[in-house]
Formats: sequence, structure tokens, C-alpha cells
Amino acid sequence: MDILCAGRTREDGVAEHYPAASTAALDKVATDQIRLLTKVARMYHERGMRQPQIAAQLHISQPRVSRLLKRAVDLGIVRTTVIAPGGVYAELEEQIEQEYGVTEVIVADTDDHADESHVMRSLGAAAAVYLETTLLGGERIGVSSWSSTILATVEAMHPRPTPVADQVVQMLGGVGNVTAQTQATRITGRLSALTGAQAVYLLAPGLLASGDMRQMFVTDPNIEPVLRACENLTMALIGVGSIEPSPLLRESGNAFAESELPALRSAGAVGDVCMRFFDADGNHIESAFDERVLGIGAESLRNVPRRVAVAGGLRKSAAIKAALRGGWVNVLITDLQVARSLVLPTAD
Repeated sequence: MDILCAGRTREDGVAEHYPAASTAALDKVATDQIRLLTKVARMYHERGMRQPQIAAQLHISQPRVSRLLKRAVDLGIVRTTVIAPGGVYAELEEQIEQEYGVTEVIVADTDDHADESHVMRSLGAAAAVYLETTLLGGERIGVSSWSSTILATVEAMHPRPTPVADQVVQMLGGVGNVTAQTQATRITGRLSALTGAQAVYLLAPGLLASGDMRQMFVTDPNIEPVLRACENLTMALIGVGSIEPSPLLRESGNAFAESELPALRSAGAVGDVCMRFFDADGNHIESAFDERVLGIGAESLRNVPRRVAVAGGLRKSAAIKAALRGGWVNVLITDLQVARSLVLPTAD
């Protein structure tokens, strides 16, 4: 027996409809019981009647009405479909989550012709809402020192009425010239103020001239506690860099010289997180360059429980895909174009 009930869409965007229920299941239910199940379902879902009203009209108990409504769902007489409003990409987000095995993906609503500055603002706004929603207290947050998307995020956030984090730790030394290092300090300080946390600054260059020089900094009494704090983070807020530096990083006094790019490319580098470079499969590339970086180590970063990347723009799509593959990221906030590119079939 097929039972078809007309549907409706509630004001909250959930479409309720009653398509043909499972014939096999209904064959085991008496006809008069099916009629009652269908009648109660229509009264509750279509006519908007409350359970006590239904009970009074049909002269049955309210607990029985509740049981009948549940039974109607179990038998497939009532089915609920969620219809995503415009600008929400739940199906695409879930597809990426499943394909890459990550905890959460948030796709910011951007059109295909949006310029990079618009994409950054959209990502920042989406990331700000995510942080305001999910920071519940006691967090130790590591933050990239120089990232246009992280900068956009902290600029879009609102101060929390009560502290939602204990510490905000600068995970990488200042990058580039003095202006860039000042900006790195500003990001850390701003995020700590917004979350009510203690700011922990890494007041040193992010890239040193040699590994020996880095070793000197590592043992400095002002630097060593900061690097130790990086080992106990509960969350990392990061950008994802491509092998080609962003315009923002170039303007800052790019941390590595053009002459260093060929070596990174020949090693297969496609992107970086906190200046830890990786190949297309997300494998960390260890090199002499890597030994000069003053900041959180690759394994320490990947051991942080929640690794939130705010990254977008098609020029970074290969780097973002690699970061997902390599476990550098388990929460991704990105734009629509990049999100679509992440689920396209590839030759590899």
C-alpha cells in the first residue's frame, strides 16, 4: 500500500513531506492503524496542531499521540528533508570532510569573480563567526604570525564578554622587515585581547641566516618558554601559503629570497604552514631552509588537536589540498571556488 501525503516547507527552511512509505514495513501494520498514523501525522505536521489538541480531538491520550508520531517516522510515512538556504554549501562541505577525513569544513559564500581582497574579507568573516561560536574557554591558541586571512579574521571578530582562552601563542617569529614583525605582534595581541587570553610573543625573526644562529635563539631565556608553549596548544589558527609568496608577504619584505625558491620547487614543495614546506601529498620537506625557521616544529604543529586553516584563492588550491592530505589541517575555512576544486577528479 502506498500512502502519499502532501508536504509543506516550514519557516525554518525544513521541508516536511510524506512520500510513499515502505510497502514492506506497512504490510505488517493493520489498515486502521495506518489510517490513524497518517491522520495524526497530517494534523501535527500539516495543520500545525499541538499534541494536546490532537489528543482531545481524537479522544486518545497525549502519550499515544507522541508514540504515533514517532511510529509514523519509523515507517517512512513522515520524512524530513533539510533544504539549505542560498549561500550555504552543506553538501559540498560534507563531501570534502569525507574525502579528506577532516573534522569540519566551512565554505564562505563568494562568487566566481570575487577578487582576492573580497575573498580575504569573506574568509575572515566566516572564521570570526567560527571562533566566536566554538571558543568556549580554557583554550591555548597558537597563531600564525603573518597571514592575510588571519589578519582579516581578527579584524572581523568581536570581543567576548568573558575569557574564552587562556593563552594566545605566536607560533612563528616575525617575518620580513620591521613592519612585518610589528604586524605579527599586532595579530597576536589583538586575538588575545578579543578572547581575554594572555599573549605570548615570539619576539625574534621567523627565518634566520643559518641553523647555527637559530640554535642560539632557541636557548635564549626569552625565546625558549615561547617554543615550549607551542608544545601544549589545544588549537592552531593558521594560514596556508603557496610556493609563490602572497602579495602581502612580498610587500612585507619577503622572508626568503627568490634564489631559494628553485631548491624548494625541486624538492617538490607546493605550499607551507608556518614556513614548514610540504609536497603535493602533504609530506613535510626537510631541508637546510627548514633548519633556519624559528617557530613551531612540523610534528608539534600536526599534533595540535584542532588545526584551523583559514585559506582561499585559487592560486592556493594545490597547497590547500596538500595541507589536507598531509594532516596539517583538520578544520578548513575556505572559499567556494577552492572548495569546488578540492572535489574535482584529478589525474593523480
